[in-house]
Amino acid sequence: MSIWVIFIIGVSLSMDAFSLSLAYGTLDLKEKDMDMLSIIVGIYHFLMPLFGVFIGAIVLKWFPIHPDVIVFVVLSFIGVQMVIESRKEQDCLKKLTKIEMLCFGFAVSIDSFSVGIGLKMLTSYYFLCAFLFAFTSFLFTFLGLHLGKKVHQRLGKISTVIGGVILITLGFIYLF
Repeated sequence: MSIWVIFIIGVSLSMDAFSLSLAYGTLDLKEKDMDMLSIIVGIYHFLMPLFGVFIGAIVLKWFPIHPDVIVFVVLSFIGVQMVIESRKEQDCLKKLTKIEMLCFGFAVSIDSFSVGIGLKMLTSYYFLCAFLFAFTSFLFTFLGLHLGKKVHQRLGKISTVIGGVILITLGFIYLF
């Protein structure tokens, strides 16, 4: 398999991270939290396809929960939380908890797990694929968060509500 094909798969896996990062960036996050969230997403996108390659089939046999249901629950939870947060008065930048960052990273990387299950049929260069997936996801998350922050600076609290509604909508789209 060509490196370009692997890169294109990585970009396609990064699109949900980018779109959700745009919405999450409207929370006017601290710079440190945006960097950490981007790193967490990159790490997840490195580990999840490897996890999918090596034990994905076994895990899905034990836990027949469809990954889209998990994504729906996580995205809807984050979206509702964003809408609630927009109603509060905030004088300073929002600080994300580690749990929120880990949940976000998991939600946007679950598709990498699914790709990892099928990756064994496409190539034997699992670590190269995982590295490219991690790099593109880190980059797209970083860009999305910063663009979302710019939107928030221009539109204010309404951008947070819009971001929350987008997350909830995407959660439903994943479900169906």
